[in-house]
Amino acid sequence: MQTETCPLHIGADVAKNEIVVACEEQYFAPCAIDNRRSTLTTFLKAVPPGSQIGMESTGSHHELFATLAHKMGFVVFVLNPKDTRHYAKAMGLRGKTDRVDAKLIARFVDREHAKLHAWIPPTPEQRQLGRLLRRRAKLSTIKAALVQSLQGLSGFSAELKALRQRVQCVIVRIDAKIKALIAASAERQQAYTRLLSIPSVGSVVGNSILIYLERMPFPDADAFVAFSGLDPRPDDSGHHHGRRRLSKRGPSELRRLLYVAAMSAARTEAWKPIYRHYLARGLPTTAALVILARRIARTAWSMYTHKTTFNAQRITKQPSGQSTAPMADVKT
Repeated sequence: MQTETCPLHIGADVAKNEIVVACEEQYFAPCAIDNRRSTLTTFLKAVPPGSQIGMESTGSHHELFATLAHKMGFVVFVLNPKDTRHYAKAMGLRGKTDRVDAKLIARFVDREHAKLHAWIPPTPEQRQLGRLLRRRAKLSTIKAALVQSLQGLSGFSAELKALRQRVQCVIVRIDAKIKALIAASAERQQAYTRLLSIPSVGSVVGNSILIYLERMPFPDADAFVAFSGLDPRPDDSGHHHGRRRLSKRGPSELRRLLYVAAMSAARTEAWKPIYRHYLARGLPTTAALVILARRIARTAWSMYTHKTTFNAQRITKQPSGQSTAPMADVKT
């Protein structure tokens, strides 16, 4: 690497054991380094101050590199793989290799860094909560798949019951660990208790909302709704006004849980009038539920940010900028 002092735009293609790095300024040739603390530290010490480093979110494989880079003062961007994939198509790339991906990420960071959100490392508790919630979601999916695959198959009821009980035991243990982590912080416990006061928001939904609101500084409720992927995406051009669809960006599990909460909320005294209001306006059931899910997300953000309790009278007010237009393809 040349001893230049100007900041660089670096892209990293992360794998479990190896990271391929490339630089948009071409101050060094793309190369592979071990995904180990000592090797990554040596590499980062040679990077000029003020450089920006981008990498895709890869479960947990990127966390060490991102954490070390942030700790050493570099601006880190953890990117959505969908964004880089679409960017590659827009650039007309015909192939995909680790080096090509690293160079693409470096170019993406160089061109788009002003629009990206810098990565902030989670606290150890936040990281553990996030991992537990992801594992819980995976186990719930496995449990549902087991029921569907063996349902109606005679002679396996005892085995199915045993499998469901074993999976449920693990879920119960995860729930207990999540509860203990929340209770360990008085501030986190108070915020969690306030969220649970929202009708239809139970422990699972409350846990998921809490971890994201605590983890990221959303400037307003719209930002949290957009993060969840429940924001409507316009499709207008000239005189053409197409159907709005959900952006479906951000964590799909959070979006699913908010939609599930909306289905429950539609039967509660607090939320039922709002749900019926949109049905009376001619919206299909799914669209009305999506709007209700957005309202729940907005309410949760407001209560968490301003440390207030649930007020049923306030949710009847129409938030500014809230779209009520019917949407297609709004399933989660």
